[in-house]
Amino acid sequence: MHIHNLIGIGFGPSNLALAIALQEQGHPADALYLERQEQFAWHPDMLLDNTHMQISFLKDLAMLRNPTSRYTFLHYLHQQQRLQDFINLKTFYPSRREFNDYLAWAARQFAAQCHYGEDVSAVLPVLENGQVTHLNVQSRDRHGRVQERLARNIVVSVGGSPAIPDSFAAFKDDERVFHSSAYLTGLARLKDARRIAVIGAGQSAAEIFMDLHGKNFNVDLITRGRAIKPADDSPFINEIFNADYTDYVFHQAPSERAALLDEYHNTNYAVADTALIEQIFNVFYQQKVLGDQRHQFLRRHDVVAAHAEAGGIQLQLNDQESGTAFTTRYDAVILATGYQRQKHHSLLAPLAPWLDGMAVDRHYQLIGNAQFQPRVFLQGGCEASHGLSDTLLSITAIRSQEIGAALHATAAAAAL
Repeated sequence: MHIHNLIGIGFGPSNLALAIALQEQGHPADALYLERQEQFAWHPDMLLDNTHMQISFLKDLAMLRNPTSRYTFLHYLHQQQRLQDFINLKTFYPSRREFNDYLAWAARQFAAQCHYGEDVSAVLPVLENGQVTHLNVQSRDRHGRVQERLARNIVVSVGGSPAIPDSFAAFKDDERVFHSSAYLTGLARLKDARRIAVIGAGQSAAEIFMDLHGKNFNVDLITRGRAIKPADDSPFINEIFNADYTDYVFHQAPSERAALLDEYHNTNYAVADTALIEQIFNVFYQQKVLGDQRHQFLRRHDVVAAHAEAGGIQLQLNDQESGTAFTTRYDAVILATGYQRQKHHSLLAPLAPWLDGMAVDRHYQLIGNAQFQPRVFLQGGCEASHGLSDTLLSITAIRSQEIGAALHATAAAAAL
């Protein structure tokens, strides 16, 4: 079997940015990417009307690494003959639909290197004389056939998996309960639903609430917090998403890294844009004006249990303020409960004997022992060591440059 220099697992923005960086840095083109989706799509089920990016378009796939790149958002606008019109919008924040179109435009230029519809199931070691010399990447294609490919290096960029609360674990096959990551698809499958519960208090929950409001559903927004908190995106706080801040975080002691993550938690988790919060507040205010309580904001409420019935989903809720419990029925429940980023642990489990857990070095490479020759890089799985920007677009261009440089250094050393 041919041994690829690089196999990228996942072909979202992170590995797309890496493909661009490798091309522009003149590295060998023997790179292959495997993506489980049938075509490129970036959070397709959250491409809602009137939603916009939360970071500047300048933090695109290439700009911070190479402002002259032909893969920047500005070059995309020029190619689409929309640059002047976009300038007239006077914004740094394009619509989410437009940014998704930009990413898909860039991905199409690497179609020959990407195999869509392949879900990677395992990464196995290949041993020669007691040394792991390369890796066997196993995947299953859209027809159920198992594919095997060999690689000297891999970059794992699999994104997050929906975080499902324990009380909803049994609803996996119930179309009336679904995660925000499947929002548009799940909503389209609902039949005769009018009363919907949205659980969560972050950006996704807020966007879904407003979308359902616009579609004339009756919505209860259920959250354990007292309020929907605004994301802190002030200039000094935003410095934590600068590329050089990654160095600062990485070189701190583990306890200090954890403290930094906790201190800046409200920049990214369980928060929403201030303008969106104001829209939601206005919805509830207008209800008071009209005397029509179509929606409820059930703050400081816990979901104690959930039960499926023919007539709907029964939620047992606990009011933390009064200490009272009650049961209410919904036609559907949407879980805007965030993501877990642990999939790489199970994917790379067969390599555990040669790795130092999931510890990584500064260049996102998993640390292996002397018997482990391949290089395994993580994109989006290093928040604990590299900071809050690791799962976001902010450092994507710079990170791809660093991983590309590390791969190039390995190839150069092997050639000596």
